[in-house]
Amino acid sequence: MSAAAPFDFAGQHFQMLAENALFWPRHGALIVADLHLEKASWYAARGQPLPPYDSHDTLDRLAALGARTGARAIWCLGDSFHDRDAAARIVPAVADRLARQARSAALVWIAGNHDGLSAGAWGGTVADQLLVDGIVFRHQAERGERRPEISGHFHPKLCSHIRGRRVARACFVGDERRLILPAFGSFAGGLAADDPAIAANFGGPYRAMLVAGGRRLDFPCPGHAAGDATARPAAAAP
Repeated sequence: MSAAAPFDFAGQHFQMLAENALFWPRHGALIVADLHLEKASWYAARGQPLPPYDSHDTLDRLAALGARTGARAIWCLGDSFHDRDAAARIVPAVADRLARQARSAALVWIAGNHDGLSAGAWGGTVADQLLVDGIVFRHQAERGERRPEISGHFHPKLCSHIRGRRVARACFVGDERRLILPAFGSFAGGLAADDPAIAANFGGPYRAMLVAGGRRLDFPCPGHAAGDATARPAAAAP
């Protein structure tokens, strides 16, 4: 798996993928967050016409990654759809693709703050969260959680300046007991990895991580000490 790097978390062995996803070989699970399907159609309904291809592109990449990893399950950690009315706007071709994906790998939809999911959505199952091998999988990190936790919601990006230009690339952020995934959706914004809204979820220093050339690259983030007045409450999801 050339675009992957080994990643150990909570005593388990994962593969961190350059395509903004996590793969857990023990369970054959491909783990993604924040697909935000039908975001372009949401904007179009509000008078900002955008090409309606974001859902197809996101599902193209998801299907390709599922095939490449041999995933038996796909766990989507919330905000898989951009809004609660997305199901009413999905064209038959996209709905059919979701159903076909569910037939090739067990789909689990973790509810997010944007989703309007119902049980059995497109052949998958819906849950508020998962607890697997002692690790909690949910949409948004809970600061009081003492168990190891993997979540999404914040769309972290590593931001830097190169030759006077700001460059941003989606990244993972985490420490020994908490990991926040980047957004997988083709049309998703994001927050800088060291933004106070992200830093407030960690009790101290943490890392921004991305995969390049089959290696995991780590970038330190200072974090905020508990009670630090500069740490803001978690922002609304992008």
